Amino acid sequence: MGPLIGIPLLIIAVIGGYMGMGGEISVLWQPFEMLIVVGAAISTLIIGNPLAVVKDTVRSVGDLFNGKKVKEEDYLELLSLLYAILRSVKGQGMLQLENMIERPHESELFQQYPRVLANPRAVNFLCDYLRLLSLGTAKPHEIESLMDEEIRILSKDLHRPTHALQVIADALPALGIVAAVLGVIRAMGAINQPPEVLGHLIGGALFGTFIGVFLSYGVVSPLAGLVRTNKDAQISYFLAIKSTLLAHLNGAAAQVAIEYGRKVLHIDAQPSFDAVEKSTVLENDVIRHAKARDAA
Repeated sequence: MGPLIGIPLLIIAVIGGYMGMGGEISVLWQPFEMLIVVGAAISTLIIGNPLAVVKDTVRSVGDLFNGKKVKEEDYLELLSLLYAILRSVKGQGMLQLENMIERPHESELFQQYPRVLANPRAVNFLCDYLRLLSLGTAKPHEIESLMDEEIRILSKDLHRPTHALQVIADALPALGIVAAVLGVIRAMGAINQPPEVLGHLIGGALFGTFIGVFLSYGVVSPLAGLVRTNKDAQISYFLAIKSTLLAHLNGAAAQVAIEYGRKVLHIDAQPSFDAVEKSTVLENDVIRHAKARDAA
């Protein structure tokens, strides 16, 4: 929602201030200058990045405008799943998880948590380390080292759209100068025209510099920062899995282990202790009923 409110306010503030100074709004209508700057910026994105990164960048920016981000419910459902898994491990042992981690989308347990299943990268991350734990050969510090390295690589991959947007933001002022120089060249070709005509042409040329700086610092750079925030929230999803499993490996009870996971979640959507406790109490009831059904 931020960009949907902030960008119109930005335009109103800048254009309103310009008109308040007595400026003519018609001078700011320079579609070909805009084409040069915006077209060159898009071309820069395509030239400097693989197609997958271009698509991910477009998708990430789209997510900012449609409000798609990691929410408290996503974190809460993840912690509930981790709690259910750890309780199952305690009651039935790691070997009982083999079928579940090999086919998580067919698992009755995972199917109770559709938000988690909607994140295939996180599901694979979780199942890979549950598989390692089921083998019983890895030591906690070895698992932690491996997790840290994988999360570092994931972080680098997830932040590629952020980097791509920041490169565009850094390039836009220079691209604006390119448009301005081309506008000045055009104006010099009309040097014998009356001052009114020449002034209009020079004003149009300067618009290129304006729009480059405006888009860079007013639009693209803030969007890059917001994408970075969203990606950090996604990374904390993996950090919660890591912290919970490591706490379990070091002997913590399930309720304590998920508190380790809760503490590393992104603060903007971090569920409260009470919310997690209520969720796990409900999970206890589900597990109890499942055991009663199996016994019957």
